[in-house]
Amino acid sequence: MNLNNIKAVRLLFLVFVLMVLASCGGKTNNNTNNNFPVVVVSDVHFDPFYDPSLFPALVAADVSEWEGIFKTSQITAPSAWGNDTNHPLFVLALASIRQNMGGSPFIIFTGDILVHHFSQTFYSLHGSQDVSAMQAFADKTIAFFINQLKSSASDLPIMFTLGNNDSYTDNVVENSFLSNTAELFYSKCLNGTVDHQAFLDTYLAGGYYFAEPPGTNLMVIGLNTILFMETSSAAAAQLAWFDVKLAQARTAGKNVWLLMHVPPGADIYQTARLVDNNGHLTSAQMMWVPDYQASFLQILAKYPDMIKLTLAGHTHMDEYRIMLSSDVLDITPGISPRSGNDPAFKVFTFARDTMRPTNYRSLNYDLATRPEKFNSYYTFCLAYLMQGFLSDSLTQLFPELVTNHAKQTLYRSAYYSGCNAFNPITNTNWPVY
Repeated sequence: MNLNNIKAVRLLFLVFVLMVLASCGGKTNNNTNNNFPVVVVSDVHFDPFYDPSLFPALVAADVSEWEGIFKTSQITAPSAWGNDTNHPLFVLALASIRQNMGGSPFIIFTGDILVHHFSQTFYSLHGSQDVSAMQAFADKTIAFFINQLKSSASDLPIMFTLGNNDSYTDNVVENSFLSNTAELFYSKCLNGTVDHQAFLDTYLAGGYYFAEPPGTNLMVIGLNTILFMETSSAAAAQLAWFDVKLAQARTAGKNVWLLMHVPPGADIYQTARLVDNNGHLTSAQMMWVPDYQASFLQILAKYPDMIKLTLAGHTHMDEYRIMLSSDVLDITPGISPRSGNDPAFKVFTFARDTMRPTNYRSLNYDLATRPEKFNSYYTFCLAYLMQGFLSDSLTQLFPELVTNHAKQTLYRSAYYSGCNAFNPITNTNWPVY
C-alpha cells in the first residue's frame, strides 16, 4: 500500500470515528433536547452487619440515626472481592450516582437491596431466632437504602424491581415482606407515577407493578421474575397480567420499558460447570422454569418492537442476552463485589423521540487500587465502534464476538467490570458466555 492509500485509509477511519462520536451522544449531543440520560444501578446487597460492633446500636436506633452510627465505624475501606457492599463502598457509589445524574428524569434500580443470607446473619448476632426482630431490622435496612439512594438521586422517582434477596428469606416471595414494604416502595420510590390502589393490587399479589411517569409517553413494567424460578399460581397470574399490560400499552400507543431482576436464559455459573475440558457443552441450566420462559417469549412475540428497553440484574456482571430478534436484554453489573467483580453501574443515553437507548457509559470502582471515586470505565459505542440504537448494535455485536478478537477481549474484560482474576473466562469456557 502506497503512502497516499495509507493516508486515505486513515482519513476514512477518522471520519468513521467522528461519526461514531456524534451518534454516541457526546457532551454536546447529550445536552440537546434529543437525548437524555438515566442512571441504572443493580445488586447493591447493602450489608448493615459489616461491622458487628455497630449492631446493637443499629437495632436500638431509628433508621434516621443509622448514617451517623455507620460513620463511627473503624472500618473505612470499601468492601473487598467476595463480600457484599459495606457502608464505605455504598457512600462511594452514591456519590458517583449523584455526580452522573445529569438530566435524568428518574433512576432505575434492578433489584437486590439486602445482603446475602440476611436472616441468618441477624440471628447469629442477635443470639436468637426472633423473627419479628429480624423483619423489623430488614425493614429498616431497606428504608435506609431507599432514603440514601433517593437523596443522591435528587429526590427523583426510583423505578425498581425486587431481587431474589429482597425478602426475609432468600429466593422466596413472601406475603409478609410485600405487605410490610408496599407503602415504603410506593411513597419513597414511585412518587405518584402510578395509582396507589393499582400498585397495591399487583405488588401485594406478587411484587410486580407498572408506572407511567408524568410528561412521558412511557409505561414502565416492573416484573418480579423471582416468581419464575419456581412453579406457582402467582407466576402464572403475573404472566397473564403482563400480557394484558402490553396489550393496553399498544392500544394507548405507549412505549414500554421492562425491568426485571433474574433474567431469562442460562444460569451461566451452573452451565459453565457442565463444560468439559475440550469446551463441549451438552446441556444448559436455565434461570427460570422452562414453561414460564417459553410463555414469556410467546408474549413478547405478540408485541414486536413495542418494548424499547429491557433491563435486568442478578448476575452481578456486565452482559446482555438476545431474547428475540427485536428484544435485547441488558444486564447491569452489581455494586456488590461478592462475585469477584469490580463494583460498577451504567448511565444510559436515550433518544427522546423513540425512548430507545442509543448508548451507555459504564463506571467502575477499581478495588485493586482503591481510588477516591468511581471512574469512567468504557463507553459502549466508542469501545465497540458501533452506532445506532443500542438493541441493534448489541444484536450486530453478537456474531462479532466470535470472529473479532479485539471485541471479544474487550467483552471478556468488561464482563467482570475490570476484574477477571477470580473466575476467569478462558478459551475453553468462553462459548458459555
